[in-house]
Amino acid sequence: MHENVPEGRREPPEEAAAASAETDAKLAELEDRWLRAVADLDNLRKRIARDNERLRAEERARVAAAWLPVLDNLELALSHAGDGDGDAKAVLDGVRAVRDQAVSVLASLGYPRYDETGVMFDPARHEAVAAVERTDVEPGTVVEVLRPGYGEGERQLRPARVAVAKKAE
Repeated sequence: MHENVPEGRREPPEEAAAASAETDAKLAELEDRWLRAVADLDNLRKRIARDNERLRAEERARVAAAWLPVLDNLELALSHAGDGDGDAKAVLDGVRAVRDQAVSVLASLGYPRYDETGVMFDPARHEAVAAVERTDVEPGTVVEVLRPGYGEGERQLRPARVAVAKKAE
């Protein structure tokens, strides 16, 4: 059995069994530590991916919010420009094109514009700044959008400022 081992170096069977059990225990401990390290690494990767996505979303929101004053000023310019003709009409068309482009940029960043009338007031999407007596629509209906809203749900940059119908007294 131990032919190549010199006579004085052979371990008694009890010591060989103990050494084998000790080696097996160390191997099991190392395997357990390795599996834990792999699991920790996987958890770290997932946490970093979540953190990166959160940071990207915050940065997108910051950039999109920076566009809002530009859109507001374009809206204001359009409201004051009126429907001119000749060169004034060309300027007006250009300003409208820039506004449409800015709205498109916001939508591509995940913040679509909403400025619909005729829908029921939704406090999650609308900020009521006026109540108007109306008999032609149901109370609580958005009758005018004073400033459009951008984004949806948790990704909302701002609600739309609206005038809402109220019951005539």
